[in-house]
Amino acid sequence: MRERGMAEEEERGPGSVHQMFVLMEDLLDKLKVLDYEQQVLDKHNIKPLSRHYFVSSPHVLSNPGEQFYMFSVIAAWLISLCGRPFDAPQEYDDPNATVSNILSELRALGGQVDFPPSKLKSGSGEHVCNVLDQLVEKALKSKGFVWNRPLYPSVEVEDDCVQEDDAELTLSKVEEEMIQEDEEYEEEDGLDLDALKTRTNQSELSGSRPAVVLESDVDAAEWNLEVERVLPQLKVTIRTDNKDWRIHLDQMHQHQDGINTSLHDAKGCLFKLREDISKTLEKVSSREKYLNTQLEHLISEYRQAQSQLNKVKELYQQASGGVTERTRILAEISEELEKVKQEMEEKGSSMSDGAPVVKIRQSLTKLKQEIEQMDVRMGVVEHTLLQSKLREKNNMTRDMHATHLLEPNAQTY
Repeated sequence: MRERGMAEEEERGPGSVHQMFVLMEDLLDKLKVLDYEQQVLDKHNIKPLSRHYFVSSPHVLSNPGEQFYMFSVIAAWLISLCGRPFDAPQEYDDPNATVSNILSELRALGGQVDFPPSKLKSGSGEHVCNVLDQLVEKALKSKGFVWNRPLYPSVEVEDDCVQEDDAELTLSKVEEEMIQEDEEYEEEDGLDLDALKTRTNQSELSGSRPAVVLESDVDAAEWNLEVERVLPQLKVTIRTDNKDWRIHLDQMHQHQDGINTSLHDAKGCLFKLREDISKTLEKVSSREKYLNTQLEHLISEYRQAQSQLNKVKELYQQASGGVTERTRILAEISEELEKVKQEMEEKGSSMSDGAPVVKIRQSLTKLKQEIEQMDVRMGVVEHTLLQSKLREKNNMTRDMHATHLLEPNAQTY
């Protein structure tokens, strides 16, 4: 995986590694425009973000848990700024659910998501910066913020006469400085220059030339020593001004000479480098051709495996479609099952109620009492009927005996 990531970075270019740093700096500026310090940092008691907080690099310290929580908090705040309701995530929420919710909101806002959601669980990297950049752009657009052109401060232009006075050195200034240095030298060494000056003036006025060549009686060695001692003090120093066009012209000539010499040296190095690169490219091309010839059968096998993989992907997509349909049916059945469970619970609660049973028992006891009363009444009625029957029977027997007794008496008469 690491070699694959390095190959992707090489395909995108050498500057792709540093693109995250630039994107993170722009993202931080946009968050400051939206005043995230008061609305996010102060609200959640979080430290301010560094310039490269969400950058994934070995040169930057990383804390995946803290970075993911910070990413989820900022993303939720930006989504709410876009006018969509989104609950602020908590520290112990499921990361998969949080990432899926954020990506679904980003798709709803019109953002592009062409990477797996697991790339965001680390809390840092290129995809995290891209998601936050898209959300902050949507938030700025919803707020109506527009980037204006920069306003540069106006530079006050001085008068031409002042520039000329500052840019050029006049001869009078140089002469004054030379006279001041001569006076200082006279005061230090104690030379009588006034006397020498009067003598020269007198000689010029007289205009007479000496008849004999003058010869110096000063020792040459002492003269040389005096010259060496006085020579450093006889130098005229002219103060340079950076605004002088002559100085700029000299600097331009110096820089041009330096560029010419550097270019001459660099041309040789570049030509040599070009030759080395051309030789290396030839070697690489020949090696590539050799590898292509050697790995041709493996390439054909790879193509076959790729075609089989495409077929398997199609079958997987079809199966996933069936799984989706079955999942929907399962959800419907689960809803029906929940309804049935709810009805059973209601019936069970009604069956477990003891009030009807108590009423039934009271009714049974009352019914038993009434049955006993009826049995007593029936016994009384039966006893009354039995007595009446016995009376009738006694009366009948009595009548029969009476008739029997009357019949013999009648026969005797």
